[in-house]
Amino acid sequence: MKYKTAYLGMFTALAMILSYVESLFPSFYGIPGVKLGLANSMSLVILFLIGTSGAFCVSVLRVILSGFLFGNLFSIAYSLAGALLSLSVMAIAKKTRTFSVVGISMLGGISHNVGQLLVAIFLVENLNLLYYLPLLLLSGLLTGLIIGILSREILKRLPGDLLKKNSVPDSGNDNT
Repeated sequence: MKYKTAYLGMFTALAMILSYVESLFPSFYGIPGVKLGLANSMSLVILFLIGTSGAFCVSVLRVILSGFLFGNLFSIAYSLAGALLSLSVMAIAKKTRTFSVVGISMLGGISHNVGQLLVAIFLVENLNLLYYLPLLLLSGLLTGLIIGILSREILKRLPGDLLKKNSVPDSGNDNT
């Protein structure tokens, strides 16, 4: 358990770093509000490596902490809605064993944007925002594809027994 907690902390820190790096760029594809979602790659990796509860923990922590550090309450509301819907859809898709990592990521990208759009519609009380849906679906597919490929490559390079006791590097004091 202590190794799992340590890895969750490490992945949370890495997700926050990726959130910060992404906050330095104005937008992805030149479309206001559309971001690549680099930090979401950590959620996807954790979903496959540790499981749903770990991915939810890291995602919620990252959204709240990054929101307070690099955003505001509105960015937290949008990000949290997108993250929770996205992770729910990805967890369900993973359980079906039908989709690849990339396919699950694409579903996550689409659902993340839908979650954010639903919050926007609720906050501004204007259904005309639905006109933005086709663009958000397309951008969710594209960003999900990119994040899925990135996550697949990360998962390929991580040792399969990462969370086992013996896979954690020792302190180097092995008298050999």
